[in-house]
Amino acid sequence: MADLNAKLVIVGGGPGGYVCAIRAGQLGLDTVLVEQGGRDGGLGGTCLNVGCIPSKALIHAADAYHQAVEQAHASPFGLRVERPSIDFARTIEWKDSVVGRLTGGVGALLKRHRVRILHGHATLEDGKTVKVDTDTGVQTVRAEHLVLATGSVPAALPGLPFGGPVISSTEALSLPSIPDRLAVVGAGYIGLELGMAYAKLGARVTVVETLDRILPAYDAELVRPVARRLKALGVEVLTGARAAGLAENGESLLVDGEGVPRRRVPANHVLVATGRRARLDGFGLDRLDLTMVGRFVQVDERCATSMRNVWAVGDLTGEPMLAHRAMAQGVVVAECIAGQPSAFDATAIPAVCFTDPEIVTVGLSPDAAREAGREVVTALFPLQANGRALSMGAEEGFVRVTARADNHLVLGIAAVGAGVAELAGEFGLALSMGARLEDIGGTIHAHPTLGEAFHEASLRGLGEALHI
Repeated sequence: MADLNAKLVIVGGGPGGYVCAIRAGQLGLDTVLVEQGGRDGGLGGTCLNVGCIPSKALIHAADAYHQAVEQAHASPFGLRVERPSIDFARTIEWKDSVVGRLTGGVGALLKRHRVRILHGHATLEDGKTVKVDTDTGVQTVRAEHLVLATGSVPAALPGLPFGGPVISSTEALSLPSIPDRLAVVGAGYIGLELGMAYAKLGARVTVVETLDRILPAYDAELVRPVARRLKALGVEVLTGARAAGLAENGESLLVDGEGVPRRRVPANHVLVATGRRARLDGFGLDRLDLTMVGRFVQVDERCATSMRNVWAVGDLTGEPMLAHRAMAQGVVVAECIAGQPSAFDATAIPAVCFTDPEIVTVGLSPDAAREAGREVVTALFPLQANGRALSMGAEEGFVRVTARADNHLVLGIAAVGAGVAELAGEFGLALSMGARLEDIGGTIHAHPTLGEAFHEASLRGLGEALHI
């Protein structure tokens, strides 16, 4: 094959890579995107294919089924449903159809912006040359700029390698049937999102966490409503416990820990959800002279690495490993290569946990703000005083705002409750625009909506709350 020449070559077609490619195409940059997935998949990366999107589809289906089951027994507003059932194979087919529509859409967008796509495994020769093993042979791509967007992979445990009954989140999203018993190792957002979904589908779920509480990335105030819901769903949670491996017959998870008697947790599947690690191996990264920070590639505010004209975005560059962070970085890189002034601002990156209830945070928690030396005012508005939450039968939770005590500049916003993920955009905008409590309090919020809780929390921080 003749060599391909381009302004930039992007290795990885996940959120960071494909968004970088689209923006580069918009800016008129000759772009080649390399994705190792097959021609019918791969574009969109982990998030679109085996992460964010399919997991939310499965969570939605589980919620719908569980609500029907509950309404078969009693409903506060008089609805009656008789003996609901679920065709899980059809659920998986529907989930896959959602993924298919979106991956096809990504491909169409790339072609619209004249991005050349190569499907195959990429190997770096140097900072300007990539060899791609395609189904028709090896293709060499030479470019002025190299963008690394290789993403991340599930982190395995030494005593629980993936295979057989031990699965990652990828396999958990395509099980052939609903397991009778599911053990989840790790009580972070991935483990609890999927664990709660399968509990709603009828599985008996046990969660094993080495730390002394669930969702350790979130403060205790936000986690309490989720802990209550886990108990209501019958999910057994073992904290301060260690997954020690499989029993001899492979049908149970061995659990022990300090102060925890050794026991067997029966399980058809053991979902290991102890985090993800950057994809650093298998594509020749060691041939580049890059400065690393632990297991991550070091980048500056423009997402430039230590090598000239080599850039990196997404999970490869560290925490938080979030698709929208990668997308924002991808835009920055394309604009910098095009000669535009652009920089990545990490001040307002929303984080959403799609448990039941949902959790959303942006900016600093009250404790983190104080640890940073700020004197703060913090105010909370409960959803049980919000008309929209009550009208949905979902009054568990609250919205909380943290601001500087001297000038009321908003430093952080958090919420827990049904549907609060949809407030992430408003929260992020407020923080990005440098809003003060007076700005939020002076903005008319539609009634009845969950957003009114943000309005009321801000007013409460000013001592002017109207509905509490």
